Amino acid sequence: MKRTIINGQALTFKMIIFVLLSITLIISDTKFGYLTTVRTYLLGIVYPLQYLVDMPIKAGQWLSKSASDRSQLLSENDRLHKENLQLQVALQKFEHVKNENKRLRHLLGSSKEVGERVQVAEVLAVNLDQARRNILINKGKDSGVFINQPVIDAKGVIGQVTEVGLLSSVVMLITDPAHELPVQVVRTGLRTIAKGMGTLNRLSLLYLSNTGLNTGIKVGDLIVTSGIGQKFPKGYPVGTVIEVTPDIGKPYAQVHSLPRAALERNREVLLVWKNPTTTD
Repeated sequence: MKRTIINGQALTFKMIIFVLLSITLIISDTKFGYLTTVRTYLLGIVYPLQYLVDMPIKAGQWLSKSASDRSQLLSENDRLHKENLQLQVALQKFEHVKNENKRLRHLLGSSKEVGERVQVAEVLAVNLDQARRNILINKGKDSGVFINQPVIDAKGVIGQVTEVGLLSSVVMLITDPAHELPVQVVRTGLRTIAKGMGTLNRLSLLYLSNTGLNTGIKVGDLIVTSGIGQKFPKGYPVGTVIEVTPDIGKPYAQVHSLPRAALERNREVLLVWKNPTTTD
């Protein structure tokens, strides 16, 4: 018991000494700054330990920020990719609209030159059978379409209406083997018949004698509708002569013309109503 009391007193005495020493050091440091240098060196020694302790926290923060930035970049890249695709689709549509407007301007421009009343019709289908060359358009009786009505495009004659439905009509192209059209050579005034040959790019000009070829017709001549027969108004471009071949064994030469119209490549055509005041 006595030893315990003595040990307790010794501990109390030591504590009092340390407290007094601490107070003395604090007062001395406050007044004279003796411990500033010591603290500086101690901080230098402790810093590596603080850095090592703080490194896992900073590494975690860096990894978290990197993952967040990468996720944001991936999301932004995906958004830009989708926007790019949408813009490409819009650009394709714009190109289509631009081409369509260009075709319609050509058609409207040709309609002003025609002088007759015209109406734009859309091509619904093309018959590629060599025995018949015709197209289906989206205008019929409800639009006033009639049998044998002339049909043109921005460059020349397409053909004539042969069948009329309520909402659609069939147009026989000038290249159909059954189609014959009275035409005239612009350069000389020579009249003939342009007959379809069943091919896309050929018309046969009939009844041109071998003897009259030198003065009547030659390659490069433009042929137009003559107005004879009163089915087509006069002066519509039909084709350009591309071949003149005398046939000694026959009374008539072989003369071929290239159609001016786009024929089976058109998306829109013009229906023509002949001006009642026009005379042939």
